[in-house]
Amino acid sequence: MSDNVLKKVSRFSWLEYIGVLLALGGLAMLPALMFGADILKESGPYIGWYVLYWGIIAALFCLLTGYQKYIAFDKPMRELSLATKQVAEGDFTVYLKPLHTVNKHNYIDTMFQDFNKMVEALGSLETMKTNFIADVSHEIKTPLSIVQNYAAALKNENMAPETRMEYVETIISASQSLSVLVSNILSLNKLENQGIQLPEEPYDVCRQLSDCILSFDDLLAQKEIQVEVDIEEQASIYADPDLMEIVWRNLLANALKFTEPGGVIKCTQTSTENSVSIVISDTGCGMDEETRKRVFEKFYQGDSSRSKEGNGLGLALSLRVVELVGGTITVESELGEGTTFVVTLNAGY
Repeated sequence: MSDNVLKKVSRFSWLEYIGVLLALGGLAMLPALMFGADILKESGPYIGWYVLYWGIIAALFCLLTGYQKYIAFDKPMRELSLATKQVAEGDFTVYLKPLHTVNKHNYIDTMFQDFNKMVEALGSLETMKTNFIADVSHEIKTPLSIVQNYAAALKNENMAPETRMEYVETIISASQSLSVLVSNILSLNKLENQGIQLPEEPYDVCRQLSDCILSFDDLLAQKEIQVEVDIEEQASIYADPDLMEIVWRNLLANALKFTEPGGVIKCTQTSTENSVSIVISDTGCGMDEETRKRVFEKFYQGDSSRSKEGNGLGLALSLRVVELVGGTITVESELGEGTTFVVTLNAGY
């Protein structure tokens, strides 16, 4: 509500109050009028003072009522109007202080509280948006710089064939990383801005887990990592198979990345009447407390020495998928003791 509108409302209310109070003053003279002209003649000299008295009383009541109205309504509404304008202009630091203590809150205090919550939420979204854009720009800039620099180096006609092939492989690797990054960003954005509809029929998650583990067979053999699998013959869940495959592949790739050669990765699946749990653990380097708290944040990579092996979106994407299908994902880890991810989903029996 603008100041002009508030002023119009205030002027209308003042006229209303004056009319009501003068009417009350007139009612006070009604008995004299009812008892006839004799009383008016006897009190004639005092009528002027009588009218003045009621005029003063009316003015005092108007001032008192108007002041109370200003404090209780006009002033808070002006503050809210100004704060709303500031937020509309992009200022998310606005805060409206409640008018009363907690035990005496009225509807305006509640309105201020809701406004503050809204501004806080908008500020958080704006901060997330800014950070996301900055992180995306940084992550995209790195592979693009690699491609540009090595492509420029390939213009050297006197370069040895072995070096040329090495540069070509570097360019291919960087472009693949860029492609994966863009795909993950698009997938995450799609999942965050729309819901998914669960399929009517469940599917066998045990078969999917087995296929995902087999797809990493060559990489596991290269690092000489042993895989221990303990899953049931069949377990059904209500979820989108394509989305859940993203989760298993990200968790397995994460375990593979942080497990040293000769280590062990375990995949365990158990079922109850209402849920199915999948546990993927490794004997890798583990995480400290700070990394564990932030592991699901977009672009966060606790081990900077391995940042070139990923883009920090895999676990954020996995978390969003699990949340969308109504499940939970938790992580347990200690530095030097390995990491365990536990995914719990609704059973489809």
